[in-house]
Amino acid sequence: MTNFMLLKGFEVELFTGTFAGKNVGVASAITKDLSDFVKEPDQRNLEYITIPDQRYAVLKHALLLPRIKLRKWLDCKKLTILPGSTLSLGNTTKFERSEVENPYHSYIEKNYGTKVVTASIHINLGIENLSLLFSALRLVRCEASLFLALSASSPFLGGNATGAHSQRWVQFPKTPLNVPMFVDHGHYVSWVEDQLAMGTMQNERHLWTSVRPNGPERPHVLNRLEIRICDLVSNVDLLLAITALLELRIINLKNNIEKYDPMEASSKTPKELARLADENDLIAAKYSLDGNLSHWKSGKKITCREWINELLLDVTPLAKELDMFELLQPIGSVLRKGNQSMKWLNSYSKGVSIQSLLQKGISEMEREETNFIQLKSSY
Repeated sequence: MTNFMLLKGFEVELFTGTFAGKNVGVASAITKDLSDFVKEPDQRNLEYITIPDQRYAVLKHALLLPRIKLRKWLDCKKLTILPGSTLSLGNTTKFERSEVENPYHSYIEKNYGTKVVTASIHINLGIENLSLLFSALRLVRCEASLFLALSASSPFLGGNATGAHSQRWVQFPKTPLNVPMFVDHGHYVSWVEDQLAMGTMQNERHLWTSVRPNGPERPHVLNRLEIRICDLVSNVDLLLAITALLELRIINLKNNIEKYDPMEASSKTPKELARLADENDLIAAKYSLDGNLSHWKSGKKITCREWINELLLDVTPLAKELDMFELLQPIGSVLRKGNQSMKWLNSYSKGVSIQSLLQKGISEMEREETNFIQLKSSY
């Protein structure tokens, strides 16, 4: 069955801090000692990148092993990995540079400040066929709000509840402001070249949108789709479930372009689709699973939960055929019990402090890693 599967890789951004949940920046020191990690512009967070693989069991190892290695390093400094995607108990007025001499970091600090100091998961799916890549880009962009809703984990900022389930996506500066629904590779190349000429993008990487094409020589050489909208998903089984749902959507699309490509199957124009997708993203950032979204096929209103359930029903036959059905099960749990933000906000409304919620999240992440080590050693 692996012949049907896509290569999948992750870029995982994490915050470091104290066991009381306060953000502390040590990325410069970590990246000197641990070659698996790379710095972000602000040194309170850092990133690791997994090697692409088709197999979900291998991906689970690839996601957890760097976390275990990082935790050992942090333990020696009486620090830990923090859950969540924003500076929940951090200073939002001060940018803490990881590389003072880096001109791109200077540009980011000057133009965006701490709005960009967030932690997220970028999911990359390998698609070398350019026609399929841009069809997938359109489908995933039109459904990106659903994946944000499943992953939302940033309701707090600077010691307060913000009123949003994904404060990260509310505050993160989408760049450029208006990104079209790309018709094909040629459209994307000419658009990127125009943005670079106008200065609305500083370089080929400076396309900060919910989903984008990616590859070794952007914009010309592309080999994967990168979904960037998801908050940090601490629970690896849930992250793999979200990835499996994405992969199944793309395989269904490959098998039936006319049914799944919004350019073919929607009553909306490309401009209308782009606007609808962006509006849905912001609604999901605010209300996540409780959001009332507009479906890309017709523009009709649909609740986020209902739409995700529709997707699950749609991919179930293929999931069973590819032996991926069990992978999807954590999504059902999120639909029933709520995502990370919803659970936190429910407890917060009953008087539980942000510090206590973060401490519980720290313990849950650590327990997941301990269970993984014990399971691995029992083989």
